[in-house]
Amino acid sequence: MITAGLVKDLRDKTGAGMMDCKKVLTETNGDMEKAMDLLRERGIAKAAKKSDRIAAEGLVYCYVSDDKKVGVVLEVNIETDFAAKNEEFKTFVADLAVQVADKNPANVEELENQPFDKEAGKTVKEVLTDKIATIGENMSIRRFERFESNGAVTSYIHGNGKIGVLVDLETGSEEVAKDVCMQIAAAKPEYLDREAVPADVVEKEMEMLKAQAMNEGKPAEIAEKMVQGRIGKYYGEICLLEQDFVKNPDVKVNDLLKENSAKVVRYARYEKGEGLAKREENFAEEVAKQMG
Repeated sequence: MITAGLVKDLRDKTGAGMMDCKKVLTETNGDMEKAMDLLRERGIAKAAKKSDRIAAEGLVYCYVSDDKKVGVVLEVNIETDFAAKNEEFKTFVADLAVQVADKNPANVEELENQPFDKEAGKTVKEVLTDKIATIGENMSIRRFERFESNGAVTSYIHGNGKIGVLVDLETGSEEVAKDVCMQIAAAKPEYLDREAVPADVVEKEMEMLKAQAMNEGKPAEIAEKMVQGRIGKYYGEICLLEQDFVKNPDVKVNDLLKENSAKVVRYARYEKGEGLAKREENFAEEVAKQMG
């Protein structure tokens, strides 16, 4: 006999609905382990149906170890901003960031195939699938970056997980590190310095600047000189060290670092959903689907 207590116990363990729990317990003659496996199998089926739905909301999350030697920035996506505020989702993202810091996976695929530290007997991918079933929205682990530092790692989160910044500072104070984090969040530099800009990117920009100058009616030799002057402004927009400091535009970031004996080794800036197609809400369509 399948008792109400047994159904409640299974529901507490799995988060599945009461009717689903009763059904699988009946099918497995009250065997709790088999019932849990069956729910998981059906959860996978539910997750598969959701896998083609756009997940461009979610969280960007940063984790830094207590000794400041290891830092992680991670983006996990979900379909709606509402679901991104779900405590179960937020806890899962935080746990993933710690796992990346501790286990140092090479990429997302390797991370997904690792045993999940917070749930014995399951891989990260299996737990992700369970979360899709229980939360009811498509989810994906999109990307992460992990720094191991000889100096100190500092992080900054803006807008409740909209933007996350990780900075590896070889030397310098915590205050300077925070200023650099906020600079990166606000000014969105593409490269650390001039040396980091690929040659083909510079060449393309210089060709465009020369074409602009010649379109202004300048002779080729004058256009060349104008390009040399204007390329500096381009570097000032895309290179962190050459940007105007957001707190004091009269000072360059590189000057700020020199004044404080600080050196940036590398940085990472993630913005939630950047480059992803956004889901377009159609409430009339959603209601029609619900009504069958």
